[in-house]
Amino acid sequence: MSTDHRALAYLVLAAANTLSEAIHSGVVARGFDDVRPAHGFAFVRLAPAGATVGQVAEHLGVTKQAASQLVEELTRKGYVTSQPHPRDARARLVTLTERGWACTRAADAAAEEAAARWAAVIGEHRVAAMVADLARVAAPGRLRPTW
Repeated sequence: MSTDHRALAYLVLAAANTLSEAIHSGVVARGFDDVRPAHGFAFVRLAPAGATVGQVAEHLGVTKQAASQLVEELTRKGYVTSQPHPRDARARLVTLTERGWACTRAADAAAEEAAARWAAVIGEHRVAAMVADLARVAAPGRLRPTW
């Protein structure tokens, strides 16, 4: 039996897209209707100890100018704050506010709900096997938005 590797690639990407949409819908349903999925990728880098705009830019794979605009937007919306960096006088440390942490918790809950829906369809044992298999092949590290 021959495996269709193109189908595997397509289905993994489609599953990631389905999961991203489910998380975003769950975040919006919990009252955070002024964020985009890309904001969540920035939140991942900012938690738990904050980051500079340059670090956010690197994490997202964008220019510092684009990351700066994103941070300004999130600041206006009350999700992040910035203060002088404690170890680098030239930089500012961007951290999540309580609103940012609440949005992060909403995303975590939405992700859990989405995974539970998958488990209801294919079974907990298959989800556990999928997690184990993906952990073996997925490169660890940052997750980037597809903008």
